[in-house]
Amino acid sequence: MASGIFAVLDDVAALMDDVAVASKIATKKTAGILGDDLAVNAEKATGFLASRELPVLWAITKGSLLNKLIIVPIALLLTAFTPLIIKIILVLGGCYLAYEGVEKIYEFLFHRSKKGDEVIEEVKQSGPELEKTKIKAAITTDFILSIEIVIIALGSVMGKSLTVQIITVSVVALLATVGVYGFVALIVRMDDIGFRLIKYSDEKGALTLMGKVLVKSLPIIIKLLGFIGTFALLLVSGGIFVHNIEFLHHFLEGPPLIIRELLLGIAGGIIVLVVVSGMKKVLKLMKKDA
Repeated sequence: MASGIFAVLDDVAALMDDVAVASKIATKKTAGILGDDLAVNAEKATGFLASRELPVLWAITKGSLLNKLIIVPIALLLTAFTPLIIKIILVLGGCYLAYEGVEKIYEFLFHRSKKGDEVIEEVKQSGPELEKTKIKAAITTDFILSIEIVIIALGSVMGKSLTVQIITVSVVALLATVGVYGFVALIVRMDDIGFRLIKYSDEKGALTLMGKVLVKSLPIIIKLLGFIGTFALLLVSGGIFVHNIEFLHHFLEGPPLIIRELLLGIAGGIIVLVVVSGMKKVLKLMKKDA
């Protein structure tokens, strides 16, 4: 009986070793997309009233966890039986990300930027509806990025047993959510941390200086995240197109891959933006005629 228990423990230990090694490899392979995920979601989690930042971030985090619960089992099944569908889903997701990125650029170039007081007033007036819309958009974007994270992680353990695949992909998915949104929470509360350091330290101490740096850095970081988030959306979408659309594998082979992915992301986003804008105009005309 005792020997049977020890044999089971040995099997579990061996499984955990395999999972640890596989998780390390999968995490390395998904590091790039995790960085993009962080930039995109940090940008999407900002722009709320200070009192609503953490509740909104928690709502997005719960949505992200639900995304992973949906994606992981479906990805395992589709990869085993119909891998082509995975490519189609990724390309459609890439179109959405490209559209989001190009739309942000279009808004920046052709619409007047709102001043800080105008943004605050708009947030106050729109209230829960605007918040719900932004949360939904953030969760949708997270869903698409999560698909790519799960697929990359799954691809790194394809030769392993099904148990190792399931546990490894689940670990990477959980780490992606906890790591990304935990770091985002620190970013959006930088000013609060800074104010507390200033409040509970000497006026000219090192903690006061650090607090002031944190408070003054937050607006700069938020603007920077907006730029990086848009860049990441286009880069991720372009990467999806390059790796999943056959005739784009050798598109512009001269320039570095990052330039190719960026150009394809912009091109894809422009096409989707034109199509979506055209559809909106047609629907508007149909409503007028009705």
